[in-house]
Amino acid sequence: MPDPWRFEKIKLKSGLTLRVARAGSGPPIIMLHGFPECWYSWRHQMRALSDRFECIAPEMRGYGESDAPVGVANYTLDKLVGDVADLIEALGHQRATVVGHDWGGAVAWATAMMRPEVVERLIVMNCPHLERMSRALRRNPRQMLRSWYMLFFQIRRLPEWAFRRRNYEALTNALRNGTIQKNVFTDGDLEHFRAAFRNPYSLTAAINYYRANFRTGFMARPGSNTWIDRKISAPTMLIWGEQDFALGKELIYGMEPLFSGPFEIKYIADSGHWVQQEKPELVNQYLRDFLDSHPVT
Repeated sequence: MPDPWRFEKIKLKSGLTLRVARAGSGPPIIMLHGFPECWYSWRHQMRALSDRFECIAPEMRGYGESDAPVGVANYTLDKLVGDVADLIEALGHQRATVVGHDWGGAVAWATAMMRPEVVERLIVMNCPHLERMSRALRRNPRQMLRSWYMLFFQIRRLPEWAFRRRNYEALTNALRNGTIQKNVFTDGDLEHFRAAFRNPYSLTAAINYYRANFRTGFMARPGSNTWIDRKISAPTMLIWGEQDFALGKELIYGMEPLFSGPFEIKYIADSGHWVQQEKPELVNQYLRDFLDSHPVT
């Protein structure tokens, strides 16, 4: 059976153009990928859900064939959230289910707090709530050590050089070494992810997510009554691969006070960080069950 997706370039009202993979019809689901990934991270979910939903997986700002504006200031969370809200509008919708993993999860959390009016339902995979991540990077020595790469990414040029060496060996290592099931990524899969960084500025753009948001979004705790303190009202599910190399499970304990709407966590014991690719059948079942339990009104 042929893959269900097709590709389009969609111009947002901000002037930015995003390349998106689209599949199916029905209530919209926006699928936000992480680093160092691309739209292809959602291939299993698009195949499984496109019979009932319209699945839209953009290449995030800076990646692949999407626009990559030059400068660190173009990659702050408010701009990334704006892309999500503008994409939903450009697709002709007022609201959508937002799904995110890793950096896409961070943007999904922030969208639910900054722009709650556009989020119908929220699903995040292996990314802690940003309030908890901010606290951990200031108070949790174990997580500080796990997040050493965030500090490394603050250096100019060196991370880009290190990442490009030996045909993006660091990308291959991050993906393959972060899995428990070692047959997850084929050579063909990895080529999709390498392709997301072929444009001259794409790698710098992706690393700029860390440069733009590390101090303001992660390390520096915003004051009270800011967006990060808003309770999330959309029905929310967090899926967590328990053997994550980058994020400690303790980051997601006791999260219930952060929500005013329904909230649940699904743990997957035999998965690492790349959970929707490592355990796609189980993740897809959790997605279907959650979407059925919280239908669009």
